[in-house]
Amino acid sequence: MSKKRRRHSPEQIIKKLRDADAMLAADKSVGEVLQALEVSEATLSRWRSQYGGMKSEEAKRLKALEEENNRLKKIVADQALDISMLKEITKGN
Repeated sequence: MSKKRRRHSPEQIIKKLRDADAMLAADKSVGEVLQALEVSEATLSRWRSQYGGMKSEEAKRLKALEEENNRLKKIVADQALDISMLKEITKGN
């Protein structure tokens, strides 16, 4: 039986990281913390490296910037494709 994959918002990730730190400070084992948060050790580690020490507002801003960056990359790729097509068309004339 496979678990359904969930997407967590940056706010949820930061809350879970705070909860994990609190549980570890309360002398719970890493296994217990992972089970309580319902995440894997790799996920927790990745979240710590990406969101560690951030506040909720900073995480929202990071997510917005990443989305804008992806949108701009797509625009540049589309323009490069258009330029390439125009060069091919003019080469034939």
